[in-house]
Amino acid sequence: MNVQVRTEVTDDPDVPLSPLRPSRAEAEAAVGTLIRWAGDDPTREGLAGTPERVVRAYEEFFCGYNEDPAWLLSRTFEEVDGYDEMVILRDIGFDSHCEHHMVPIIGRAHVAYLPDRRVVGISKLARVVEAFARRLQIQETMTAQIANTIDQVLEPRGVAVVVEAQHQCMTTRGIRKPGVAMVTSRMLGAFRDDPMTRREFLAMISPPAGR
Repeated sequence: MNVQVRTEVTDDPDVPLSPLRPSRAEAEAAVGTLIRWAGDDPTREGLAGTPERVVRAYEEFFCGYNEDPAWLLSRTFEEVDGYDEMVILRDIGFDSHCEHHMVPIIGRAHVAYLPDRRVVGISKLARVVEAFARRLQIQETMTAQIANTIDQVLEPRGVAVVVEAQHQCMTTRGIRKPGVAMVTSRMLGAFRDDPMTRREFLAMISPPAGR
């Protein structure tokens, strides 16, 4: 499982966080280089603050590198009166960025698990999705990472993840086909082995007729 966590913290924006991570000043200079490569002048009035704004935006876009998704699931609850039916969090909106072109992937995830003795707060499932989405990604990898992390930490009887998303690397460039959605899934445990369990999950995340 590819879990990356920033362990070094500094308040100085010009001090690199790791030997491989450049300083804020270096990042802003790189944005200026891209603006010049695109054919514009990064010092003109409209672009003068753009490198700084882009770096601040990247801190938000890619904040998932600062999160440990496994830790987000570490607090669980065992007082559930024997509840052992499916837990589903549907329509978790997310935005990510394609690792091939660094343009947005915008979609939603559906996450389910079958508890075995313990459950986790539902907001933590959404935060796991967010932690993996806020990285450079491909959808197939992200789908597997979410499911594998839930399976490894909670040790449930089964995990199911379905992700639906539109990729702007396909809609705004290249083949330019807007409105196309990519769907990926990862089924583990009972969701993989029991067709009835899988069908129940898929029926529960399907939009109502006429929607």
